[in-house]
Amino acid sequence: MDKKILKNTNKNTTLGEVRFANTFFSRFKGLMLKKDLNDGGLVLEIPAGRGRSGSAIHMFFMRIPLDIIFTDENLKIVDIATCKPWTMYTPREAARNVIELEVGSIENSGTEIGDVLEYQ
Repeated sequence: MDKKILKNTNKNTTLGEVRFANTFFSRFKGLMLKKDLNDGGLVLEIPAGRGRSGSAIHMFFMRIPLDIIFTDENLKIVDIATCKPWTMYTPREAARNVIELEVGSIENSGTEIGDVLEYQ
């Protein structure tokens, strides 16, 4: 899988490297059972029309907490959260991308709801 750098265009900060999960199996597997994020974060591409509950995530079988960013189709952030293993989270709005990052990525980059991201 190709890696790209995730940047916050509003703050001109970098959130880290990410890979893309755009198939059913890659989205289903996500980062389950990973001990760390040395490979970088993961972008789960959500098919159109899934709605708010279809953008929800679970942290079952996760070994580490994650920072989660939910974006619309234009990569504008619609929600952010930090989730612990064995929890579930439903975003405030439907999302087209769910970005899973190392804990601290959101705070360290100053990222907020409403910011716009880009991949480089």
